[in-house]
Amino acid sequence: MSGLTVNSFFLGDSSGVSFSIIVDAIDKETGNVQVPSCSGSERVGDWDLSVTPGVGASKVTVTFTRSLQLCLPNATDCCTTPLCVVETLQVSACSGSVMLAHLLIQAEIYANSSFMGNVSENASVIPNQVFQPLGSCPCDLTDGACDVRCCCDPECTPDLKQLFNRSCFTGVFGGDVNPPFDQLCSTKTTEYTPDWFPLLCVQSSLSNTPFLGYFYDGSISAPKVPPFRIPVQASPGKLFTGYRSGDPIMTEDDEYFTIPQQSLAGLCVENAPVAYLQEFDVKCLSEAASYKEGLPHDVRINSGTGDFIQQNVIYRTITDTGKFITRSEGLPTAGVPCQNVTFAEHYVFMWEDDNIKGVNVTVFLGNLCDGETLTQRFTAEFVSLKSDNAAEVSDNPGYRVGNAVRAANMNASDTAGSLRIWQPADRGLCSSAAHTPVLFGVDSFSGCVLEVDINENCSLLRGNVTEKLNSLIQATHVGKRHNANESNLNDWVEIIRLDPSNPSISASPTDLTGICPDVPASLNIRIIFAAVGAVQGIPREEILAVQISYSTVTWQFQCDLTCENTASLLPITAAVQFIRVPAWPPVPMTRFQINYTEFDCDRNDVCWPQLFYPLTQFYTGEPYSRRLAAGLALAFLAVLAAVLGSPCFSQVWENFSV
Repeated sequence: MSGLTVNSFFLGDSSGVSFSIIVDAIDKETGNVQVPSCSGSERVGDWDLSVTPGVGASKVTVTFTRSLQLCLPNATDCCTTPLCVVETLQVSACSGSVMLAHLLIQAEIYANSSFMGNVSENASVIPNQVFQPLGSCPCDLTDGACDVRCCCDPECTPDLKQLFNRSCFTGVFGGDVNPPFDQLCSTKTTEYTPDWFPLLCVQSSLSNTPFLGYFYDGSISAPKVPPFRIPVQASPGKLFTGYRSGDPIMTEDDEYFTIPQQSLAGLCVENAPVAYLQEFDVKCLSEAASYKEGLPHDVRINSGTGDFIQQNVIYRTITDTGKFITRSEGLPTAGVPCQNVTFAEHYVFMWEDDNIKGVNVTVFLGNLCDGETLTQRFTAEFVSLKSDNAAEVSDNPGYRVGNAVRAANMNASDTAGSLRIWQPADRGLCSSAAHTPVLFGVDSFSGCVLEVDINENCSLLRGNVTEKLNSLIQATHVGKRHNANESNLNDWVEIIRLDPSNPSISASPTDLTGICPDVPASLNIRIIFAAVGAVQGIPREEILAVQISYSTVTWQFQCDLTCENTASLLPITAAVQFIRVPAWPPVPMTRFQINYTEFDCDRNDVCWPQLFYPLTQFYTGEPYSRRLAAGLALAFLAVLAAVLGSPCFSQVWENFSV
């Protein structure tokens, strides 16, 4: 042992066993170890023995009880040499007079030599390093010797300082942490001071010198501000004048009202602000081990007029959990029992004009067990109180970002159709992938993987992939507006299909085993829309055309060293792109704009037709009367300058002076 305490264990039942310790277990003359005996005791000299019973084993602790400080003059109970203790101990375990076990301990313990003397109770005052960046004398670099040109060095005698008294280090490195800088108004160090110096100099104390920033190494800490905290406005009397479309909904504490939503990267963001009149329907994946509790429903929402609305919450239980839960293929995580969690939350905001009149929340609960993956669903719906039909979210018949694109199958008796993309789950296989509707204004890219055998027939593969992609488009028409009437064909636009080559054609001679060209593995959905007007200041978006096309790839079987009894994966994708176009065709270019491009303001940096732009009707920064007055004043000054600068005026002025 080299410390004050050493531990060991006696294995077995310690009831009825006595423990003892013996000092000087080795004979100093012969060097032999003494025969173990049961005649010792639990405390001998400066050594103490203690036993802590346990189940199947007992902890045996040997402790050195004397002080290990080096001796000062006229001091006792201390260590005279650095190697304070050199002894051999023997610990014995006896049952009566029968020796059960013994332990030999060699103790070499050194004295504590890190500090000698009395400890002062006064706390050391450490100066603020912001204002003392390099200490009292930063140029004192050599211990016990005088540093040349360092006038604050205590090792420099007055005789030595006379050698470099006029060449001492100045500024921070010389020990003066507050040297006056040239821009300071009180300094006179600048040799050539310009005339404008008294007008542009800096009034500052010497404790705020800019030299401190050269040596200051501060720490960076995150501001302790609640998330989505809104700064206090300067005029508290004008907090809210109502919501507009797209404005974030506020809470009672001047924070954003948040609901989990999907980001552009496809992941779910827990604290995502809810925008006024912006509906959404998102799904978030979470496991039992990483599940987090749902949102608090005691937060009151600002209605837009300064009043606060309490959420009306209704709880329901999910009985059919197959649409929400997916069993994981891996081993279950031990220690995570089944728990009652939130499966879905549906928010309904009642609104009128630019204010929120009420909030209804329906929370669906269910059991989530170990090894299961939960697909949480969060929806937000805005219902106008002015509309007769409660299903309509506003008086605006056009689409808004986040609305599901309406689709219909006019060739079937049941005209209900769907326009969907994949929502992969589990391993991402097409056989287990779910579907989600195409949302207006949201560009999407999704896909799944298809297992293909090495001996797969290329024609059958092309047909299978085409069938998988066509299952997403169960429609022939798409609604122009969000409230398109199914009985009125003018409210719908026909889907333009650019079908791939016929997949039923027999295999060509170029089709090799494991290689299939021209596989339509990508579905491209392009939706062209435009803003054809506005309702209550909200743009009225309508769909003008929808085109569906396919992109082909060459599939090649991929395998490791052996290709037997294995299947390769073919990724198939679906992309949705929304293209905004003007509601009306642009005005065609005139012959003058086509021939004389140097006068075209859109193609040149210098635009001569816009020389008098402030006087035209396109400029709306100031009233026309003020612009006209300023233009006439500038014209008068220009004419006056031309007249005064003419030679004739100079001759008249000379004659008048004479």
